Amino acid sequence: MKKTALITGASAGLGVEFARQLAAQGLDLLLVARRKEKLEEVSKSISEEFGVDVRNVSADLSDPAAPRTLLTHVEAEGLAIDYLINNAGSAGPSLFEEEDWAPQARFLELMMTSVTQLCHHFVPPMRERGFGRVVNVSSFAGRLARPAGAHYGPSKAYLVALTEELALILRGSGVHASALCPGFTHTEFHETAGMMAMKNALPGFMWYDAATVVRDGLRAVERGKPIMVSGRLYRWLDPVAQSKLFRPFIKSMIPGR
Repeated sequence: MKKTALITGASAGLGVEFARQLAAQGLDLLLVARRKEKLEEVSKSISEEFGVDVRNVSADLSDPAAPRTLLTHVEAEGLAIDYLINNAGSAGPSLFEEEDWAPQARFLELMMTSVTQLCHHFVPPMRERGFGRVVNVSSFAGRLARPAGAHYGPSKAYLVALTEELALILRGSGVHASALCPGFTHTEFHETAGMMAMKNALPGFMWYDAATVVRDGLRAVERGKPIMVSGRLYRWLDPVAQSKLFRPFIKSMIPGR
């Protein structure tokens, strides 16, 4: 029986690459993103290239009602979700520079609460069936505190902690959970966030392509690895970043927003 992957943030960047690599493995897809027209373009392209069933749902995961709406859609379509790729995200507001609380609340909903709720809805059926794969896309920014707005890094650190505990709970069930922690990656993220000046100022060796990052993430979850720091450079830096002695050095290399 064919398996189905639900991928959020699937209209660009890592989300599209997850869709392509999973479609290449023969999985059917349910793609989720805010931008309906872009999402439909991606769905059509992947379906034509790989010959798999690709469905899409336009949803804004900063809306507290969105995860439940997705569950209702999945149940109405009679789908079983075997792969859950929680990839949706944004750079977000600064905790202090943005005075209005509403954007802060939407960001936290998108980055943490929606991910947790989707796990709440879709992981128990995976456990009942004895198979499932969950990739929560975190970031190397979640492995190191930086003076960078007090939102993005902490939200990504939460995903690492959540995924580690899920992996422990699910041990032996046939369901694997992995937090994917990329460093700087060539996607639309920095352009959308208005961070191109920072991107252009960094040396090329600090950047990895989306295909490499996604390949690392899918290999890690198949192997049952709870945390995957993607990219050889960042895997070398990660244990150093966890050492208090070397944190100031690493912080000087990894700029904030």
